Order: sequence, then structure tokens, then C-alpha cells
Amino acid sequence: MSCLSFYGGAASALLFLSLSSVIMKLSGLLAVLFLLCDNLTGLGSSHPKPACRYPPSQWCRSLEIAVECKVQKQCMEVRALQPNLRVPPVSITLYYESLSPACRAFITQQLFPTWTMLQHIMAVTLIPYGNAEDVSSPASPECRGNVIEACIIHLTGHSLAFPIIHCMESSIDVLSAAESCIQMFSPSLSWSTVDSCVRGSLGKQLMHDNAVMTRALNPAHRHIPWVTFNGEYTKENEDQAWSSLVQLVCQLYRVRTYFVCAMQDLKNAQVYQYC
Repeated sequence: MSCLSFYGGAASALLFLSLSSVIMKLSGLLAVLFLLCDNLTGLGSSHPKPACRYPPSQWCRSLEIAVECKVQKQCMEVRALQPNLRVPPVSITLYYESLSPACRAFITQQLFPTWTMLQHIMAVTLIPYGNAEDVSSPASPECRGNVIEACIIHLTGHSLAFPIIHCMESSIDVLSAAESCIQMFSPSLSWSTVDSCVRGSLGKQLMHDNAVMTRALNPAHRHIPWVTFNGEYTKENEDQAWSSLVQLVCQLYRVRTYFVCAMQDLKNAQVYQYC
């Protein structure tokens, strides 16, 4: 074999490998585009591809483009968990009392479902105390529920404590559900640790701290639950929080392009609407 033939063969092999690599990359890109375009192309000739004046690389650049190109569902899946980290989340502080029917209703019907959907753009702080000064016996179920939940928050943090507290407050017997709810959502936290907090000086200190924060409210709380948004209470926000907390959080969040929220602004959008 001549040198020319050898080098020619080697060059052909290298060219083949290079082309194979390019083809593989293009195949991967086409696969992604196929998944994204699946809802656009349809399966038969009777479903022509809708007009879209933007290239695929721009389809998720904005909600308007995604709607025009009929890919809002795919863009939602990609971007729903990508809030603008430069914008602070909406701060929600709930002053409440364990076992209170109104507080239980707000937690289970509004606050927890909204937090489940929008926890990336909202920060929830729970202050279990409420009207504890009106409870005659320190051993009352309300006071015990407050102390248990205050200890859980202290030992786990608000984000980990919230599912536990929701589990308790949505149960028929709030106090009896505490241990099983902890085992379900925070198995590394032993009930004995929580019980020691509840019975000891730490629980008393936590309740004192919550009492101080509750009594420092301005305006003073007149009922429970009492909810502040970004440190402020207004009757308008309270009323809307009871009707659609999701919508209120989206209104207060300063980036309207957050996809879950932006979907609410489009009357013709049918996917992932929460209001």
C-alpha cells in the first residue's frame, strides 16, 4: 500500500468519525425538537403544523411566544421551577392558633396548596400562638398544639415543618397525629426530641418568643388567622388570600414572567391555570 493510499484511507476514516459525531449530535437535537414539536405536528396530514414565526430556540423565551407556537405546556415543564433569583420571594407570615377551625381551614385550603405550587417564590413563616393568652389552662389542647408545632418549627425549620403541621392540622385529631406526621415527613426527627422540647424550658421560651412577636403586631391582630404579606397587613390582602392566595402571591411577586403566574394573565391559556 502506498503512503498516499494509507493517508487517504486514514483521512477518510477520520472524516467518517467526524461526520458520525456530528450526526449523533444532530440526532440528539432532533430528538429534543421532536418531543417539543410533538403537539404541533399532529399524527396525520389532516392536522397541519400551526404557523409559528419563531425558531425553536426562541419558543420558550417568553409566554407570548410559547402560546403562539403552541408549546406552553412544554415550556411550563422546563421553566416552572426557574424563578428570578434576583427578586426576593413574597414573604408571608401566618399568626395562628393550633386547633382553631378558621386557622385549620386557611392552612389546608389556601396556604399549603399555594405553597406547594409556588414555594419557589414565597417564603412562609408560621407563628403558632394566636389568642393563647385567652386560654385558661396551660395544659389546654390549643396550648399544647401550639407548643408542639413551635418545637417542630424550631427543630426542623419552616420549610420542613410546614408539611408536618399541615398533616397535623388536616387530621381529625391534631394532637394525636403529631407523632405519625413527624415520622412521615421528617423521619430523622424523633418524637422524644420533640416531646423534650414541649415539656422543657425550650418550649416555654419558644412560646414566649411567639407571644412577643404576636403582641408586637401593628396593627394589633383582631382575629385569627392573621396574615401579613411582606411584613404588612391589609384587609384587601386578607380577603383575597381567603379567595385565591395563588393569585395574590402572583400579584405581589414582582416578576410577571414567572411561568405559573404568567399563565393566569392569558385568558386563552388552558394549560396549568390555577385560578
